[in-house]
Amino acid sequence: MLNDIYWNLDPVLFSAGPFTVRWYGIAYVAGFVCAALLIWRLAKRWRIRVDADALLTIMFCVIIGVVAGGRLGYVLFYGNGLEFYLQNPLEVLAFNHGGMSFHGGLVGALLAGIAAAKMTGIPYLTLADLGCVAAPIGLFFGRLANFVNGELWGGPTDLPWGVVFGGAAGTMPRHPSQLYEALLEGVLIFAVLFMLSRRLPPRPRGTFLGVFLIMYGCCR
Repeated sequence: MLNDIYWNLDPVLFSAGPFTVRWYGIAYVAGFVCAALLIWRLAKRWRIRVDADALLTIMFCVIIGVVAGGRLGYVLFYGNGLEFYLQNPLEVLAFNHGGMSFHGGLVGALLAGIAAAKMTGIPYLTLADLGCVAAPIGLFFGRLANFVNGELWGGPTDLPWGVVFGGAAGTMPRHPSQLYEALLEGVLIFAVLFMLSRRLPPRPRGTFLGVFLIMYGCCR
């Protein structure tokens, strides 16, 4: 059944001439929008002053950090090699050739948070905590998009929910590890962090960053 669902999915949502919208891009947009809404709500609950301008500043910095860091991480560690990109520099911007690296995106977001903290006057660890509660939502959408794209598949399996991804994955059924990660990195981590965020006053600064990193490492 899951295999049939996969083969009926198209990575491209729609095309209009040279303009193409992919589910992968929609996943990023949905993740950022949901993260912004959650950060706004949490900031009010934690009695942290985050007005519309501050929220836009935070999200702008995070988007730049995630996209730039994620793509650079892919180019450096998963792409075609540094020599290839030096000879073809425009390929660095070709997001449809390869993708993004979570580790690079995480580093980029943490570095961008430094700039956001200085511009908004919000303590860095407080911003990091807010972002870490929201991050699993983006991970959830991203892993679903990985499944639609047929990438990051798991090992061979004879379980009934195995999926034949084709291409480099071959013709044997494989674990849909993208969906496992969507449930663990997305749903599970979010549930734990959101539950912890309900406490008033807020927990010590850096708590959510630490819990997120530990849980992500275990789930991954």
